[in-house]
Amino acid sequence: MNRGQECMPEAAAAGTEDQGSREKGMRRWAGVLAVFCLVFWGILAGAPASAWAETSDRRVFDQAGLWNQEEISRLESRIRELRDQMKMDVVLVTTSDAQGKTSRDYADDFYDQGGFGTRKDCSGVLYLIDLDNRELYISTSGAMIRFLTDSRIGETLDHGYDLAVAGDYKGAADSFLTDTGAWYRKGIPGGQYNYDPETGKISRYRRISLLEAVMALAVAAGSAALVCMNVKKEYAMEAVRSQASNFLMAYRADCRFALHNQHDNLVNSFTTQAIIPRPQSTGRPGGSSFGGGGRSSTHTSSGGRTHGGGGRRF
Repeated sequence: MNRGQECMPEAAAAGTEDQGSREKGMRRWAGVLAVFCLVFWGILAGAPASAWAETSDRRVFDQAGLWNQEEISRLESRIRELRDQMKMDVVLVTTSDAQGKTSRDYADDFYDQGGFGTRKDCSGVLYLIDLDNRELYISTSGAMIRFLTDSRIGETLDHGYDLAVAGDYKGAADSFLTDTGAWYRKGIPGGQYNYDPETGKISRYRRISLLEAVMALAVAAGSAALVCMNVKKEYAMEAVRSQASNFLMAYRADCRFALHNQHDNLVNSFTTQAIIPRPQSTGRPGGSSFGGGGRSSTHTSSGGRTHGGGGRRF
């Protein structure tokens, strides 16, 4: 009995030591596994994040090497603000090798193949400084075609032309961003329409704004109120009562009506003829500048998408 009683505590102690060792080992391996998982998931999460930042957030592609890193960062910052404001894409591209393409084809293909644009119609704009063809080109897509009409694109290119000639390509890009934001705040001009010269197809922009809807509702309510007031006045028969009262007074006063012959004789007549000249059109085709209506010329890119745009050689 005594020996058995002595053996029991020793076995229990041995079991406790083995269990403690196993628990320490499990905790050690759990720690190692946790560290490994953190490192592994960090690598997996870090790679797509950097790739996404490279492909999704980047909007300045200085392939010609015209700007330093600080200038590129400032342009990227301005583009982010403009994209958040317009909910459309904005891309800046420079190149010294257009790969044998025209500036228009290069700009359209760069936009399409880069997967730029918002919504289903890939709305956005690309500004190309092409040193190979010596041309500034603006390519529009989706809703931006409506905002940047031919005349607006012409003015935007004019503003950047002198800067590009002087070699101030950063200033030309800043001018483009400033003008694009200003045109967007002005909104789509009245009477705007898209025109494809290859097919002759015309797509007119029609939209009722909130102000127009409120004004139409006010005019309709006012017209209805006038009709109701007129009907109410007629059913009140105020004019009939007044006329009956006058008749009664005239009857009591034994009034008489005397009718006299009256003649209207035509004394003389004159006929004057004058030629009204037709109004002369002023300004460039496509409408006026800020706030005016205008045309947006469109074309189909090699990728099958509809683009607007225009260029200016420097």
